[in-house]
Amino acid sequence: MWKIKSLQKLINELSRLPGLGPKSAERLAYFILKQHHSYAQNLAEAILEVKKHVIQCPICHNFTEQTPCWICEDSARDRGLLCVVEDPSTIFKLEKTGTFRGYYHVLHGAINPLQGITPESLNISSLLNRLQQSFNSHPVREVIFAFDADLEGDTTALYLQECLASFPIKLSRLAQGIPLGGSMHFLDERTLSKALQNRVEIPSHSGFDRE
Repeated sequence: MWKIKSLQKLINELSRLPGLGPKSAERLAYFILKQHHSYAQNLAEAILEVKKHVIQCPICHNFTEQTPCWICEDSARDRGLLCVVEDPSTIFKLEKTGTFRGYYHVLHGAINPLQGITPESLNISSLLNRLQQSFNSHPVREVIFAFDADLEGDTTALYLQECLASFPIKLSRLAQGIPLGGSMHFLDERTLSKALQNRVEIPSHSGFDRE
């Protein structure tokens, strides 16, 4: 069977993107191939540019082109509220709701031992340091867990709940509006806004065994 090596390479690379199977990757590859040369050039330049200029904020670990990011730099926000998310894309969705005016902390994942994602793989130590340091100036009074409603999100929430048991901080998690097993990536702004407004407080002791 004949193959166009360069086209096959493009399909292979596209198929590595989350949510794209071989057939979807093949359709995208043929779409790109049919476009004018300038489209492919602009696409390639956009990918290289974002890899070159976008970094992690040293405070919240959100993606940014400046340090600190524009949210951490905004002194008008409520320093007493800190929303912990798995992925930077969740911040974008929460900001679109216009409901939350606190700050964020991005873990860049959720605990998943089967995939080798341990607490040490995530930005948990920097979260604990950040909370500890907050008591020197502007104490955080509430930490909100905005995680996916799945096993990994539950595990991460329980682990953090145990880590923060000694902190004089209210813990809450997004509640109504997020379906069981639902992903933050597919929630609309109204649903997410309702979930944020109706968050529920987490008890101070979970009984989660970290050993």
